[in-house]
Formats: sequence, structure tokens, C-alpha cells
Amino acid sequence: MTDEVIKLESNTRKWQDDAALKRFQLISPLLDESLDQAKRCELREQISCRHDISIRTLYRYERSFREEGFGGLKPMNREMRRQQGLPENFEELVNEAVQLKREVPSRSVAQIILILEMEGRVAPGILKRSTLQRYLYKSGFGKKQMKKYSEARKSSSRRFCKPHRMMLTESDIKYGLKLPIGPNRTKVQTYLVVIIDNHSRYVLEARWYDHQKESIVEDCYHRAVLKHGKMFATYHDNGKQFVSRQLLQSLSRLGIRVLRAKPYAAQSKGGVEVFNRFVNSFLAEANAQKIRTLEDLNEFWEIWLEEYYHLKPHEGIEEYYKSLGSPVPSGGISPIQEWNRDSRPLTFLDTKVVGEAFQHRETREVDKGGCISVAGKIYETSTSLIGATVDITYDPLKPEILTVSYPGITPFTAKPLIISEYCDPKPEIPISMLPVEPESSRFLEGLKRQREKTLKHQANALSFSSYGKEASDHV
Repeated sequence: MTDEVIKLESNTRKWQDDAALKRFQLISPLLDESLDQAKRCELREQISCRHDISIRTLYRYERSFREEGFGGLKPMNREMRRQQGLPENFEELVNEAVQLKREVPSRSVAQIILILEMEGRVAPGILKRSTLQRYLYKSGFGKKQMKKYSEARKSSSRRFCKPHRMMLTESDIKYGLKLPIGPNRTKVQTYLVVIIDNHSRYVLEARWYDHQKESIVEDCYHRAVLKHGKMFATYHDNGKQFVSRQLLQSLSRLGIRVLRAKPYAAQSKGGVEVFNRFVNSFLAEANAQKIRTLEDLNEFWEIWLEEYYHLKPHEGIEEYYKSLGSPVPSGGISPIQEWNRDSRPLTFLDTKVVGEAFQHRETREVDKGGCISVAGKIYETSTSLIGATVDITYDPLKPEILTVSYPGITPFTAKPLIISEYCDPKPEIPISMLPVEPESSRFLEGLKRQREKTLKHQANALSFSSYGKEASDHV
């Protein structure tokens, strides 16, 4: 198999993935489990008119996704060539179709074909709706129409809350402390990625990182799905970390619908925005604790979540139930209480399926030394692959594990190339510490002791339960 054929197949796979992604975005509103049949039919008609696509096609996309998942939305592999039987003046017909669409944007493809037939430009039955629609989209007119529609949409910024957990999650990034974790103890900005359940206000995953690359959001979603299962939809702003093609494709592969807030509309992400303001109290305590490492920051953060935030009555939950006219306990309702008492079952996915969804997939050409370059690092492959174009998959947060695939050989793990491995390492510059003993945060220290008591109590309860079972078995 030649490199030209391999590159062609790689481009075809990318085209199939892009097409599947667009189809998933079309039908994702129809996958909402809370919709009744009448509302789903109405929504299907709206999508059909908005994107100039037949209802029957939408039915086919839905059925394919429910039966085969994301892979069922990929188009069949076929050569992109002009179909036989098209008239000689087809280019002229496409230009006229574009003009007709611009004159009256609401005209459907079927109406455009009828006009061309009535004007005698083409014989009846020659032009097919799907063919003309594809060429109109290829000309760029379809994208402009979708953009005009999206800009014309009006949205409400009133408060909202889903009736069950994992129906909708909200995500955001917040700036944190600057820690002396850089070269020569220079201070580095930290960033918090948080994913919070819209209904219960329970934090599915939240973690501090020392950079703000796209990979930190992917890592946070990866951890959240493994811990708590698949959410139906997620909601975030248009930051570069959240609009990356890799993140959108990973979530779509798992059947997770992605919703985006309008620019400069932070109030639409009310749940996570309120939580971010609440995080400021932790940052004040963390600053008093004189935290110096990213590991300590995440350790105290987890303690703060489990022993304070999740156990504290939440005003947003109370407000939700009062708006429904439901009684609220005098002590309020905490996020962990609301999360645990929800009857909606969680949808857990196979670990391997989740891992594959978040893998990065790229192609590289092996150089004369049998090496490839990924994320600024050099990896050794095999001298037999010199000049070949190979497929690679990897986790951006674990770049040392990189799998190389090529037709005819078994996929293998490439090792990072170590240069000057026999040279003595450069000695580190000694840093003198300040003689002043740092003060500690009595609040965080108290939470840490409380956490130890909680874990000890859980261990004792588990031990007592096991002992009781053994005694009953003995009797």
C-alpha cells in the first residue's frame, strides 16, 4: 500500500468523522429523553426547515445513532465524483440555484428545482434534491444561512434548573493561586476546571492545573465520565479550551450533547458562575495555609469539597423547590443530599470505550532516522517505517504512551528518544528558604482532621458489617 493511498484513506476517515459530527449536532436535540412524541415531532420539523434537510433523513440519522452509536452516523466510503446522468450545464444550474436562494432565503431546494424546471433550464426529474443540496452546501451558501439563523436567535437569560441529575452539566475555568512550581521556584498561575451538575449542584469533577491548554478540559471530562457516568448534555462558554474539535468529537463519540452559551452572556451559566464565586473562600484559606505545591493544592481542594461544600445547604436548591411549591427542610438541602436522593439512574460506560473516545488521533511521517515528532517531543518508531505515514493515538496528559499503527504491522508503543543520556545532569541551583515559620489555616486543618475521622468511621462501619456477616455465616 503506497503512502498516497494511506493519505487518501486518512483524509477519507477525517471526512467521515466530520460528517458524523455534523449529523450528531443535527439530531442531538431530538435525543432528549424528557421530550414527548408530539414535541419531538415538532422539533424534528423545525430542524428540517432550518437546515433544509428532509424529515426522513433525520429519522434515518436517529435510528443509526440509537442502533450503532456515533459510528453509525459516518457516511459510507465512496469516491467524491460527479454522478452520471447530470446535465452538461450543471455548473450553470448550481449558480442559478445559489442566486435563487439569495433572492429568497426561505426557498427550499425542491422549490428551486421546480423554478429551474419551469424556466426550461433543465428537464423535469433530472435534478435530484440531495445532489443539488450537497453542491449548494459546498458553495458555502448553507453555512451562511446557518450563521444568519444562529445570529437571529434570541435566548432567555432567566434561571433554569433541570429536574434530575446528569441531565445537564455546566463547566468553566477559574484562575487560582500562583505557586512557586516553575523553574528556579518561579511562580506559575494555576487554573481550576470544574464540571458541576445543574440539578443538584454536586461537583462531578474539579481539579487544579498548572497550565490552560485544551487537554485540561478533556482530562476533567474524562475523569467525570469514569466516576459518575455519562451526562446527557453539557453547557459551557466559547473559550478556546471548550470549542476544540478534539473535545467536541470526544463528547460526541460518547453521545453527549454540547451546548454553548452566547458570547458575553455569563449569566446563562448561573450555576457554575455562583460556584466560582464560592471558590474564592477556598482561595483565601489556601493562601493562609501557605500552599506551595500543586499536589497540596489539589489535596486541600478535595477536602474542602467533600467536608464543606457538598455538605453545606445550597440556596439554589432551596430556591428551586420553593419555586415548585414544595416544602424544604428547615436545615436546607446540601448538594450531596440532593444528588443521592435523585431516583434517575446513572449511565456508566465501559472504561475502554471512554478511554478510546478521549484519545487523540493524528498522522505523522517517519523521518530518515525512524522517528516522529509529537507535541515537541521526538519518538523512536522503526527503521522499516522510514518515509511512511503512520497513524498515532495518545493521551495528551500522558504523552509517554504513544501507539503507532500502520497497515500490515501490529500496533506498538513508541518510546521517547533520549538524547545525551550519558551526560551528567546539570546540578540544580540551591534556593535558600525564608526563616519565618509559615502560618497554617486552622479552617483547612480542621477539615483535614474531620476528613480523617470520616474515613476512620467508614472503615469501622465496614469492618463491623463484615464481622456481622461472618458471625451469621458461622451460626
